Amino acid sequence: MKQFVTIGVVCLARTTFDHTAAKGIYARIREDLLRIEEARFHAIPDLVIEVEDARRAAAELRAEGVDGLVVISGTFHLGHLVLELDRELGVPIMLWGLNELPYDGGKIRLNSVCGVNLNASNLYKSGHRGYHVTIGDVIDENWVDAVRVVSAFRRSRVGIAGYRAHGFFNLDVADLSIYREIGTLVDHFELADIYGREVSAAETKRRKKELEDTFDASGVTGEQVEKVASLSARLDGFMEENSLDALALRCWPEFAREFGVSPCAAMSLVQSQGRIIACEGDIEGALSMLAHRAVGGETPFLFDFSQVNIAENFALLWHCGVAPCSLWDGACTRSLDTYFAGGKGVTADFVLKQGDVSILRIDSAGDEHRLFLTRAQGRPMEKELKGTYLKVTFPEPVERVLNKIIYSGIAHHASMVYGDFIAPFEIVARIYGWRIIA
Repeated sequence: MKQFVTIGVVCLARTTFDHTAAKGIYARIREDLLRIEEARFHAIPDLVIEVEDARRAAAELRAEGVDGLVVISGTFHLGHLVLELDRELGVPIMLWGLNELPYDGGKIRLNSVCGVNLNASNLYKSGHRGYHVTIGDVIDENWVDAVRVVSAFRRSRVGIAGYRAHGFFNLDVADLSIYREIGTLVDHFELADIYGREVSAAETKRRKKELEDTFDASGVTGEQVEKVASLSARLDGFMEENSLDALALRCWPEFAREFGVSPCAAMSLVQSQGRIIACEGDIEGALSMLAHRAVGGETPFLFDFSQVNIAENFALLWHCGVAPCSLWDGACTRSLDTYFAGGKGVTADFVLKQGDVSILRIDSAGDEHRLFLTRAQGRPMEKELKGTYLKVTFPEPVERVLNKIIYSGIAHHASMVYGDFIAPFEIVARIYGWRIIA
């Protein structure tokens, strides 16, 4: 389900143009907006013509707590209006120009696109450069989805348990830099806060049944299945109790040593049920997964760019056994295994299903924030490896994709979801002023 958002809508006009026609078009637009799910559009019903109109509209929309603002140029209008709205609200703005109406007596009736040009120039020169422009009869829903991401970052609670994994310096972040950029506060917890939790025997039994119904557990001991079941309950309960929308987890080396199993298989189970948990303390990986979910991507998978076969032009999106078990290809055997951490690394093992996927990495380097974006096509393969993985091809040679990652210093994790979720993030990058690597 997409992130719910509240979006303000205003229609600007000037009485020297055909404001009556603009008002009629605006009424039809308001009706059309009702069809968009997981969004509430608070529209100012009257045309905004004078500066005082803009001030009253801004105060009303601020009281509604809008996440974004649609500014329709019903006709050409005063340049003050958008600046009054922007000053009061400080949210992402979409500038919407209407198609010109047939001429009437040789006079241009709306001059709407010129109004968009005026607003864009005023915003740009005032320092607000994250606006988005659309021209036509319907709203650009990719912008609405981009606002969902911005809202999710600002409203969600993200935690990190432990720290980043040992030696993974490239996953380190500055908490206040994240807050400055996107408004997300990261809360810190200890690993013992998770594996030291009390869980009921009934809950562990229920989780154990889920595991045994999902996986072939013949490769692990009964005690290990019990521990994975118990940890599944602990992870889910911990996130629920702390109202966490996403969690970055230091999953090694302490977990296997101190709890008795690694969290991989437990993460696979609870992520298939809607939890977002990033491996190895990767906060930006967790944010990437959270962003994918905000636009409607289901059960993101945080993977490694693990194998690149330049000769055969494919890559393997792999991780040690944490992919949501709901992403299984339906053909291979989903199994549990203990192939690392001295036999304590209990992982999920399966091939992911075929299909079109979208890849996203929110990444920072010093003061620079950027987005890595690409599409890929999941291909069939036999179950030949431990862990969870998908063989993919890209719209361009895999060597070129790898070079973009390597020579931009992008971290070795990225979020993957099924479906086409690229366009909203191009707008997200513009809103934040981030560079796109694509």
